[in-house]
Amino acid sequence: MSEATADGARRFFRRARAKSATGAEPGAGKALWQAAPMALVFFVFFLLPLAVTIIVSFWEFTQYSIEPALVFQNYTDVFSGCLEELPGLCVTLATYLSTLKFCFLVWLTTLLIGFTVAYFLAFHVRTLPVQVAFFLLCTIPFWTSIVIRMISWIPLLGRNGLVNGFLIDIGVTDTPLEWLLYSDFAVVLALTHLYALFMVVPIFNSMMRIDRSLIEAAADSGATGVQTLTSVIIPLAKPGIIIGSIFVITIVMGDFLTIGIMGGQQIASVGKTIQTQIQYLQFPIAAANAVLLLIAVTFAISALLKMVDIRREL
Repeated sequence: MSEATADGARRFFRRARAKSATGAEPGAGKALWQAAPMALVFFVFFLLPLAVTIIVSFWEFTQYSIEPALVFQNYTDVFSGCLEELPGLCVTLATYLSTLKFCFLVWLTTLLIGFTVAYFLAFHVRTLPVQVAFFLLCTIPFWTSIVIRMISWIPLLGRNGLVNGFLIDIGVTDTPLEWLLYSDFAVVLALTHLYALFMVVPIFNSMMRIDRSLIEAAADSGATGVQTLTSVIIPLAKPGIIIGSIFVITIVMGDFLTIGIMGGQQIASVGKTIQTQIQYLQFPIAAANAVLLLIAVTFAISALLKMVDIRREL
């Protein structure tokens, strides 16, 4: 037996004895202590609030009091009247449909913008300093408050705003366009502006991992640019698309501030409903709505994760 083999055997038996004596791999205790701070943060800021929300959703409340109990009345109240109004939509279903509509439109616009920007940065910007410069340019709006970035659209899109003034000056319209502000268009525009970067970064990361020889091989095989895009780039960039979609869908589904301000407090959303219920101190039914929203978002994320194995791809 060589000296190296003997040393390896001795290390193996030492580890085996240490494991048999402690019941765990050597260093396992140290690893647990290293993970403890993050586990504590995860428990305090995620698991504990989630548990409190679920518990409160079963409490009983009246106009004057909130009493700890175990009742399902809050969940039935959320969907009250839905069966009676069939085939029409009750308030809850109409609110969820409105939220899903904005979620889909914002997802689609951010995907188109994010994929285009990521493709340009990954395949048309050759040098790293220029890529970094473009990324810094994209992140400049994030240096300011989300509220400031959102309300900055109001002087642009208002009746006397810059956009309406420009359109009237060039003769496109004689009167201000009312639908530019406090409308579905304004909500989608503001949400796209706020969250497009969450789609750009994951897609760009996936595109930078694509082996350029695959693209060259596709070109040598006679594939057109569109064929290379649809058969090589998009499939290989799918993990980034899925991750970006999860970011955008999760944020938009729970948004209430942007929809409230840019919609002129006239457009319904699940987040806005929860905010209103909290303002009126209706915490149990607000918690029930939050739990249902969490379930809906979880189903959406699960469906997205079934399209690609994120761990294997990344």
